[in-house]
Amino acid sequence: MADDNKLDNVNKDPEENLKAEPEEKEIDLLELAYKLWEQRKVLLIWMMWGVLAGLIIAFSIPKEFSTSVKLAPESKSARPNISGGLGALASMAGISGAGNTSPDAVYPTLYPDIVESVPFATSLFDVPVTDKEGKTYTVKEYLLEETRSPWWSFIMGLPGKTIGAVVGIIKGNKEEVDENHVTDNFNLTPEENNLVMQLRKRISANIDQKTSVITIEATMQDPMVSAILVDTVVDRLREYVTNYRTNKARQDLEYAQKLNDEARQEYFNAQQRLADYIDRNQNLATRSAQVTQERLENESSLAFNLYNETSLQVQSAKSRVQETTPVYTEITPATVPIRATSPRKGLIIGGCAFLALVACAAWILFGSPLVDQYKAKAKELKESPK
Repeated sequence: MADDNKLDNVNKDPEENLKAEPEEKEIDLLELAYKLWEQRKVLLIWMMWGVLAGLIIAFSIPKEFSTSVKLAPESKSARPNISGGLGALASMAGISGAGNTSPDAVYPTLYPDIVESVPFATSLFDVPVTDKEGKTYTVKEYLLEETRSPWWSFIMGLPGKTIGAVVGIIKGNKEEVDENHVTDNFNLTPEENNLVMQLRKRISANIDQKTSVITIEATMQDPMVSAILVDTVVDRLREYVTNYRTNKARQDLEYAQKLNDEARQEYFNAQQRLADYIDRNQNLATRSAQVTQERLENESSLAFNLYNETSLQVQSAKSRVQETTPVYTEITPATVPIRATSPRKGLIIGGCAFLALVACAAWILFGSPLVDQYKAKAKELKESPK
């Protein structure tokens, strides 16, 4: 009989078996939904606590204002551009390619690394900024004295500060602040390193691979400071890239100018020697005097030709400096932001309420039954005879 029952189960239509499984799952889901509906008051209470926690978190985070500037750099191609469909495909893929590269090593894709570099960050320490109330600080002073943090950051950092203070007392070596201290990019102090890390988080540079548009953004807790800082970063980045790209051309210009000055002086000296000789030998008609005069005239002529040639080289070098100087067009200039970009209070409050709701549902469906089972088993073991 048992074998017959097994055969009957095997011979059943598999479609009926497949239909039976979803029904069981649907019943389970309905049971879970019913449990949650029975505990809807508890869910509502937990959600209200989540909203309260979200309000506390959202209003404890200081406001941050972001200012962005979009730049369109001048595009110069050192090689023939990729033509036809290949160029379009490369542009769609976000590949600038070798066809649109310049002969220098500072590509726009390296601008974010330049902005995040230690020398660039430390060069911003002494930049004067003015807040919306009209008070003037340096960037270093503003970050150290005027930048606020949430209350929990003080609590979380308290153990580290306590340990550091205890270690300092044990070692007995208090660090004295040198009034004449000069920032050394090779050997930063802990305070300077912390400032560099803050600036890296607050200043960013991104480039669109397809359009080559550079977006530079600065985020600070004061809208005026944010706008001034991003404007300064744009100027410093322009200066850095300009100095790099024109470095070789400026060196060539300096060398050409040096040769031109030497050729000019030699030409003047040759003219003076010729004039002195003619003045001293006006009444002489000897052949040797004529030969000497011709030689001095030839020297003066050669000096003049050299002077003329080096002058042309100087003009050509000046033209190359102008050609290699990059030109940037501000698509979106810096403006003082009106609204804060963070914190997003609605998102924080909604997220906390959702997390509280999920946590309560997990407790009702899984946590509470497990606790009840554990208590029941503990009670059975306690009541059972040894």
